[in-house]
Amino acid sequence: MKRVTLKDIANVANVSFTTVSRALAGNPEINEETRKHILQISRDMGYVGSKGSRRSDAISGKTIGLLVNNIRSPFTAEVAFHIEQHAWAQGYTLLMSHTVGKRQMHGEVYRILFEKAVDGIISMPAHEMVYDDIKHYLAQVPTVFINEDLQGRSESYVTIDNYKGSYIGTEYLLSLGHKKIIYCGRASTKVSRQLRLKGYIEACEAYGCTPQHIEYPYGVDSTQCGYMMGKEIFTRPRDFTAIFAATDTTAFGLMRAAAEIGVRIPEDVSLIGFDNVDLSGMPGIALTTIDQPKEAIAGVAVNMLLEKIKYPAIESSHRLLNPSLVVRESCRQL
Repeated sequence: MKRVTLKDIANVANVSFTTVSRALAGNPEINEETRKHILQISRDMGYVGSKGSRRSDAISGKTIGLLVNNIRSPFTAEVAFHIEQHAWAQGYTLLMSHTVGKRQMHGEVYRILFEKAVDGIISMPAHEMVYDDIKHYLAQVPTVFINEDLQGRSESYVTIDNYKGSYIGTEYLLSLGHKKIIYCGRASTKVSRQLRLKGYIEACEAYGCTPQHIEYPYGVDSTQCGYMMGKEIFTRPRDFTAIFAATDTTAFGLMRAAAEIGVRIPEDVSLIGFDNVDLSGMPGIALTTIDQPKEAIAGVAVNMLLEKIKYPAIESSHRLLNPSLVVRESCRQL
């Protein structure tokens, strides 16, 4: 892992080391055009100045940075908990921050974690394009991505087989006799969500059913968005007997809308979620769902990152874990 230096910036800008140093220090002897040019290059290269200079290995505080997209998500919170537990077991502390689901914040928060001189970063991206936003940092600090399939990118990551998860969930509904299944929660900003939708669609087509799906309002995954979708689909003529929710939190919102409108689950509509967060198994919810092995994801991610920290030249690793079906009480046989 090579940190960007003033000499690197000087080579790219085709100016002297001294000119770069003075420009970044705001020296009035450097003209404005040159200063702006050098500042832009330093930002593009991911340069971190003396204020955030990274400590040497000899005084390392053994700290891992965790960057998540939405800590209010039960799934994210549970994964973060397990990451912290695994990090502590290995003698590392955790420094966590989140981007509230905004792509534009990911690069800025990543830079802040980098400046805090963490030994490595585990990142849960909110948008598939964030890799381009932070690529200049990836060569400078060990990084592992979680809960996203990078599909051919060279960065290390661990995720589950999202396609398989939604396929087996759809197959389960089909085995109960459901032929009209609607998928709630289409999102195009993450590869993992695209794969979930693809698994649902191809399972439907394999069994001769017509897939139908609706998108998240505003492209956001939340209980409120599930509730908004529920208010829409439960008040129109019902052309479905089962719902596949893209996440458990979406399913919780759908349950709330169903209760308000008088739609009974599973008597009137069967419902399956995705994630198997702790709340999904509570009495009164008992949601059938697809389990993501959250503790396993966390453990693999931490071990993968520590290996990258110890051996910076190691090749990237890709781990795809298996999901599983958890049957509870929210689906019924037709």
